[in-house]
Amino acid sequence: MSKQPKVSTRGAIPPFFVMEVMRAAAEREAAGLEVLHMEVGQPSTGAPKGVLEAAHRALDTDVLGYTGALGIPALRAAIARWYQDRYKVAVPERRVVVTTGSSGAFQLGFLAAFDPGDRVAMASPSYPAYRHTLTAIGVEPVELPTGPEHRFQPTIALLEQLDKPIQGLIVASPANPTGTMLSREELTEIAAWCDANGVRLVSDEIYHGLTYGPEAVTAAEVSETALVVNSFSKYFSMTGWRLGWMVVPDDLIRSVECLAQNLFISAPTLSQAAAVAAFDCTAELDGHVARYARNRQILLEELPKAGFDKLAPADGAFYVYADVSAMTDDSEAFCKRILAETGIACTPGIDFDPARGHHFVRFSFAGSEATIAEAARRLIAWKK
Repeated sequence: MSKQPKVSTRGAIPPFFVMEVMRAAAEREAAGLEVLHMEVGQPSTGAPKGVLEAAHRALDTDVLGYTGALGIPALRAAIARWYQDRYKVAVPERRVVVTTGSSGAFQLGFLAAFDPGDRVAMASPSYPAYRHTLTAIGVEPVELPTGPEHRFQPTIALLEQLDKPIQGLIVASPANPTGTMLSREELTEIAAWCDANGVRLVSDEIYHGLTYGPEAVTAAEVSETALVVNSFSKYFSMTGWRLGWMVVPDDLIRSVECLAQNLFISAPTLSQAAAVAAFDCTAELDGHVARYARNRQILLEELPKAGFDKLAPADGAFYVYADVSAMTDDSEAFCKRILAETGIACTPGIDFDPARGHHFVRFSFAGSEATIAEAARRLIAWKK
C-alpha cells in the first residue's frame, strides 16, 4: 500500500477574505447582476500615459531578458531621486531594491531580517498578509490591539506592555484598513524605541502619495536601520504590473540580494523599464488623488446617514473603516447580505483583525466618483 505524501503546514493560514469577496462579486456579475466594487484596494484607473508609452518602446526595442536581482540601474536611480525630490532624504542607490510588488518585498524583507521563532509586532487591525506571511515562514505575529484612542496605530505604551521581547515591528502610515497616519514626531519616537531595543522597524509606505492633509513621512528620514517598503500599485496606479521596491539598510543588502536571486531571479523586466517613466507622471497621478479626495468626502458625509457613524480617521489611503457593532456581530455575513441586497461589495473586518473584526467593515473609495455616490445612495436606501 502506498503512503500519502505529507502536506506542509505553511499553507495552513487563513484565506485573504477580500479575495473571497471578489470571487462572490464575480459570480454575481457572471449571473448578469450589477456590482459596485468597494471591496478591493485597487485604483479604477490604469497606468499613467507615460508608463504605457515607455512600455511600448520597451516592447519594440528590448529583448526583455532577466535583469539583475536588485533591479535595473535606471529604475533604482529614479527611485533614489524620488526620495530626494519628494522627501528631501538622501537614499543611496545601492540601498534601493526593486521587487515583484510589495508582496515580494515583504517576503524578502521578512526572510532577511527574521529567523523562525522570532516575534514581530504590528497594530491590529492591519493588512492580513503581514500575519500570514510571517506565520508561513515560522515567525510569530504579535498583534497590538488598537482602537480610536490610539488612532489605530502602534504606540510605545502598547509595545512596553508586551510580556516578551520582540525582534520586529511593522508600521503602516497611511494604514490599511483604517487610513490613519503617524506624525513625524510619532514615527521618530517609534524608530528611536526600536533602535534602543534592538527591534527591526519595517515601514509599509505603499499608500504614500494618497493623503488628504499632512504628507506622509518616510521612515528613511528617521532611521538608518528601518526596512522601508513601497509599491507602484497604489499612487502610481500600476497594480497588475507587479512592481514594488524596498529601501534596505546596509546590513541586509547582501541577504536580500541572495534571497532575491534564488526566489525571484528578478522583478518583471517590462514593468521595470516602463516604471522609470512613472515619476514624470505626477500631474496625472495627482488628478487621481483629487478624485479619491472627493470620494472620501462623499463617504464621510453620507455613510453616517446609512447608520455607519463610527468611522476611523481616513487620513490617507483609499479606505473607510466602519464600526458596525450596532448593526451586526458577524461582519462576514453582513457583507454577504449587503452584496446580495444592494449589489455593493465590501470587505469584512475579520480580514484585518481576527479577534474584533466581526464588528467592522472596510469600504474602498478607489473607484469612480459615480460608483461611490451610487453606493452611498443605495446604502442609505437599504438602511431605511
